Amino acid sequence: DIQMAATPGLEHSRKAFGWAARDKSGVLSPFDFTRRETGEKDVAIKVLYCGICHTDLHVIKSEWGQSSYPLIPGHEIAGEVIEVGSKVQKYKVGDRVGVGCMVNSCRSCKSCDEDLENYCSKTIQTYGAKDIDGSFTQGGYSDLVVVDEHFVISIPDNLPLEAAGPLLCAGITVYSPLRYFGIDKPGLHLGVVGLGGLGHMAVKFAKAFGAKVTVISTSPNKKKEAIEHLGADSFLVSRNQEELEAAKGTLDGIIDTVSAVHSLVPLVDLLKTGGKHVIVGLPDKPLELPIFPLLARKSVAASNIGGIKETQEMINYCAKHDIQPDIEIIPVDYVNTAMQRLVKADVKYRFVIDIGNTLKRSS
Repeated sequence: DIQMAATPGLEHSRKAFGWAARDKSGVLSPFDFTRRETGEKDVAIKVLYCGICHTDLHVIKSEWGQSSYPLIPGHEIAGEVIEVGSKVQKYKVGDRVGVGCMVNSCRSCKSCDEDLENYCSKTIQTYGAKDIDGSFTQGGYSDLVVVDEHFVISIPDNLPLEAAGPLLCAGITVYSPLRYFGIDKPGLHLGVVGLGGLGHMAVKFAKAFGAKVTVISTSPNKKKEAIEHLGADSFLVSRNQEELEAAKGTLDGIIDTVSAVHSLVPLVDLLKTGGKHVIVGLPDKPLELPIFPLLARKSVAASNIGGIKETQEMINYCAKHDIQPDIEIIPVDYVNTAMQRLVKADVKYRFVIDIGNTLKRSS
């Protein structure tokens, strides 16, 4: 039998409420559902904030063809512990915590042993995946989540909860490849392709690591924002052949955050010999890559979030160096409008839903 820590007022905690998509239209509406009981190693979390990732938009519309309905999105969760299982060691009631893109894995494969649960073949995603009890996981556009303590992230007191959620997806997605591919060293010259939720975090991390940063975008009107607000050192318009020609062979690394289909060759040409181009966006069609541009020992790779240990490292680094995403806080009943704006890239740079103050059953 499962034993749970005694916490007053939680006799109805398994009843949950959120906003769900019911079909491929992607329109979200209020939805009552149930969470699993808190197991002996589980943590029950009252959701206070949840970021909106571009992946949420793809999944609620089943644009990748794998969605099951009803579906509650959200994997940029920040909140407060309200209940712990009898064998939980890391957390107690009242702790400030977060949950990112995954809520479980096999815990025994090579990837899991190396703290790379994100590459486990049996990773359970925070929403839209088969959970350990056989039900489908539901995400953070809801008032409550129940997660194994191993997959819960501690949020330092000096990091605002509303800023923490997007770091658990957008933050770790760019932090991890910067670290892994060794393009996090002072004095390097890095390119950041795309200036959205991922791109603006890549600029912030690269500058904190002491790199020179060039933002590369199709939009000339983002130059002022990139340089004056985010602190980039220079800006290239990717459609301007003269600018690209002048910058050939100048970059040590590139973080490519663009999810639209785009040409890689002009970007690879910007790399020095031995340079690394890392893709973290998710184009829905294959990208073309001729071999000749790679002959100068240049490499093209991809990366997907990070493991739990590295995610905690990233959160602690952000708290220490005051690195936060630029966010727009919205009420939950604005979420459908936010999705429409997201399609148009009309946000700087991450929507965050104020779940704690605006998610009401009377919505």
